[in-house]
Amino acid sequence: MFSKPQSSPNPAPPASNGVAPSEPQVRVQPGGRPTTSLISADLKLEGSITGGTEVQIDGSVTGDVRVERVTIGEGGLVEGGVFAEAVEVRGRVSGAITAKQVRLHGASHVEGDITHEQLAIETGAFFQGRSLRLQRPAPKAEITPPRQPATTAPIKPELDLAETRAAASA
Repeated sequence: MFSKPQSSPNPAPPASNGVAPSEPQVRVQPGGRPTTSLISADLKLEGSITGGTEVQIDGSVTGDVRVERVTIGEGGLVEGGVFAEAVEVRGRVSGAITAKQVRLHGASHVEGDITHEQLAIETGAFFQGRSLRLQRPAPKAEITPPRQPATTAPIKPELDLAETRAAASA
């Protein structure tokens, strides 16, 4: 009925103070998702990043980034497109940015077009490209055919006074 719990095959070694290290704590957003994924300064990633979370990029990414929110730190570099709900740039981006909210901090360097609903550029930021306003599709209006002019009886030309007298005397 009762059994002794089995130990894991690779137990954690005790720390120098004799206490086993605790599991890393992961902060979670409401809804069960992790708060932020981090690409550290000494990491170089080649390939695209996709997901429904927040990403902090302090290293280098060569490829597109498609996430919910992205922050590019002062040492961060993205060579590719950035697509998100919100983008904060403190580092470098070489490629297009498409987001509802974009903020370029003073140390940022962006070379590429920015498509946005809201754009904030701090003093000292470098931006080479076009700023394009993100247009939401307009609601489809019902198309009605053009109205036809009302039909009327053909207009008879006025009779000449001489013709009128001739017709009356006949």
